[in-house]
Amino acid sequence: MSKQYLQTLTISDAHPTDIFSLAVTPSHLLTAFGSSSIKIYSTKGQTIHADSTEDENPYPLVQTLEKVHPLGCHHICTSLDGKLAASVGFAGDLKLWQNDEESDEWREKGQIITDKKNAGEHWAPALSENGQYLAVTTSDGRVNVYDTTNIAPAASTAEKIAQYETKGSFGMSIDLSPNGEMTATGHQNGSIYIFNNATKRLAHSLSGLIKPVRSVKFSPANKFLAAAGDSRIIALYDTQSGEQVANLTGHGSWITSLDWNWSGEFLVSCGYDGKVKVWSMERRECVATQTESEKCLWGVKWLVQGPKARNEVFVTGGAGKGLSFYREASGT
Repeated sequence: MSKQYLQTLTISDAHPTDIFSLAVTPSHLLTAFGSSSIKIYSTKGQTIHADSTEDENPYPLVQTLEKVHPLGCHHICTSLDGKLAASVGFAGDLKLWQNDEESDEWREKGQIITDKKNAGEHWAPALSENGQYLAVTTSDGRVNVYDTTNIAPAASTAEKIAQYETKGSFGMSIDLSPNGEMTATGHQNGSIYIFNNATKRLAHSLSGLIKPVRSVKFSPANKFLAAAGDSRIIALYDTQSGEQVANLTGHGSWITSLDWNWSGEFLVSCGYDGKVKVWSMERRECVATQTESEKCLWGVKWLVQGPKARNEVFVTGGAGKGLSFYREASGT
């Protein structure tokens, strides 16, 4: 049975440049793009009512962090509890942001500054569930893990608690498992690694993709790792055994981003050709394809479901400079 998703809202020209990365919390959508700022949208009012006026925007822009990455920002991520975010700029600048519970605004918590001799120390970031640990890939394949507890605007040094080594290929993507036990990385040469965070050792070196891996994502129950990139397929791995359990095929171009829905029943992917696909884990096949965008999509995210939301929503961003929201059609 196929599913149907309706494009409920498009915020055209939301940004002056390509949108490179999206991150979500229970109440916000954070966007990273090629200019120096980060934009934050409210996702509290997720439902568009049938009798509402056409110009009602359920996802208003509520904050802009101005001029925080001088050369632009290519990655942003959030902790699962929604209280911390990390962003990485094209200058290698890595900043942490904290959500103030009283004002609901985001403020800079601090930044991690590395020796200028160590260019390429920061590329793709991932935060643990409560934001205490931050893992970042490097241009030479390492993974730096920091404790964010003592980072403050006045103190830009963070304790590096671990460094994972790989075969030296550019670390393009990273994810921390929801239970905090595993770190996964995807690399330019197609390599995929899963590290055990307790032992700080390599648990699995995964085969299957021979081209750049642009996205790796653990399922909500930590059972599967999905990985995809320039090979145009989504590889699904069992995180305990390291075995590849499925290949999801259907994309006709590079796959740029992956995200699991809250239950782990569905995986959404987007590609360089502007197509978005939703995959059923039960059937291991594509159940919906969105073709509204003709330009490259760099990011896709499911919004965190509120208690009143019945239908799931995902959002996309990319070279079109706008944000598009898709809602699951009732009855599908």
